Amino acid sequence: MSNVLAILPASLPRRAIALVATSALGLFLIWIALSQPPATFGWRLFLLGAGGLILWLADAMRRATARRLELTRDELRDDQGRVLTRVADIRKVDRGTFALKPSSGFRLVLTRSAPIAWAPGLWWRLGRNIGVGGMTTSAEGKYMAEVIAMMISEAEPDA
Repeated sequence: MSNVLAILPASLPRRAIALVATSALGLFLIWIALSQPPATFGWRLFLLGAGGLILWLADAMRRATARRLELTRDELRDDQGRVLTRVADIRKVDRGTFALKPSSGFRLVLTRSAPIAWAPGLWWRLGRNIGVGGMTTSAEGKYMAEVIAMMISEAEPDA
């Protein structure tokens, strides 16, 4: 088993605010549909469905942000062993201001495409890109990104 080089958990205050806000929105939509029904039945169904979907998203976010990400010499994974990517498959780390990345996080550009996956508030994977962050702290995200960038530069042959 590899040693963990960096750990990236969700920030408790950010997690609490996001879960309360998302759950409140879902409950508010359901409350509107039940207490002040719109004129048409279709709108009522829409509000109930949207409220239910948002509550489902809040629960998915709660479960996802209860985990943390771990970086080893070989892979980036969550604490339950789900591998996001192997370090050998990372081509570039992008932390720029205009990068398509989560808040307080970074984007990894991979050498090959990977299946779509999402852990709301913690990471997402789409094609050759992985976004890490969202409910994480800036300092821990920056540290993990710098460690990955250093590992990539060490692996590149000198030009």
